[in-house]
Amino acid sequence: MEAIRKQASKLREQVARQQQAVLKQFGAGGYGGSDNMVTDEVELQQHQKLEKLYISTRAGKHYQRDIVRGVEGYIVNGSKQVEIGTKLSEDSRKYGADNTCTSGSTLSRAALNYARARAQMEKERGSLLKALGTQVAEPLRAMVMGAPLEDARHLAQRYDRMRQEAEAQAIEVSKRLAKVRETPGNAENAMKLEAAEAKLQDLKTNMAILGKEATAAMAAVEAQQQRLTLQRLIAMVEAERAYHQRVLQIVDQLEGEMISERQRIEAPPTPSVDNSMPPPPSYEEVDGIYASQAHNGSTDSMGYFLGEVLFPYHAESEVELNLSVGDYIVVRKVMNNGWAEGECKGKAGWFPFGYIERRERVLASKVAEVF
Repeated sequence: MEAIRKQASKLREQVARQQQAVLKQFGAGGYGGSDNMVTDEVELQQHQKLEKLYISTRAGKHYQRDIVRGVEGYIVNGSKQVEIGTKLSEDSRKYGADNTCTSGSTLSRAALNYARARAQMEKERGSLLKALGTQVAEPLRAMVMGAPLEDARHLAQRYDRMRQEAEAQAIEVSKRLAKVRETPGNAENAMKLEAAEAKLQDLKTNMAILGKEATAAMAAVEAQQQRLTLQRLIAMVEAERAYHQRVLQIVDQLEGEMISERQRIEAPPTPSVDNSMPPPPSYEEVDGIYASQAHNGSTDSMGYFLGEVLFPYHAESEVELNLSVGDYIVVRKVMNNGWAEGECKGKAGWFPFGYIERRERVLASKVAEVF
């Protein structure tokens, strides 16, 4: 009979060791252990919440680290592009300043304009890289490496170890309880059971306190992670948006200058106004509105249309329009004597019809400039 009891006790110890090995296996890596200990519903919910917080903050930390690495790589590559662009700007400036072309200085002016625009763009790129470093990478790196996150994770890991210890102690209580049942009246076994139960209760009490502290710390870190990461993403988008807007303005201005230089080269000689042309008709006020009068009542039968100014024209009287190359004008009347009447930039008047060219399709933005 005694041999049977010893064999049963030995078997129970083997089972207990196997249980502890399983608990250790599932609880050793990172955070999280077994939910198989004797516990109440409140503690179980707290444990599950802490486990989710641990996973969430770990994923948040990895995302912050990915952003930092991406921004750092962007800064490295961007700095190389700034060097290349700055060199190109300097080469263009040098050519524009030193060029001795005998056929004209158009290309020199274009090179100088490009050098200036390229230098401005590279300056803007440098400002963007600096903003990404100070406003995005540095704050996120500080949080990834910061004490609050590590302290919260250490609390969670301490709670996890204490929970594993409580699970092991619960198994010990079960063993002591079995021995007391096997040997009723044995005072020593009863005292050991009482001590094991007291230790288990202390562990559970401390575990509950530590669990609340760890949960609060992890929740605070999670909220800070979410808030800071979103703020830095917005800052990155705003910095890039401002950069591209400024670069677009620079490029638009440069394109206008380049096109102007090209038109200056390709444009045919400016037509001269025929001295035999009669002066343009006058405007007469009718009910507070100025209306043009047909000269000798002779007009072409064209309807309203849009025209693009090909040559500049300087008005010689109050009823004439000043024209600049590239302006668009609504042509309302064309005279057989070479004059045309229309509206440009909100002003109506006469101009030489030969200075414009009819356009069938015009960008909406250009039409808006007419009025």
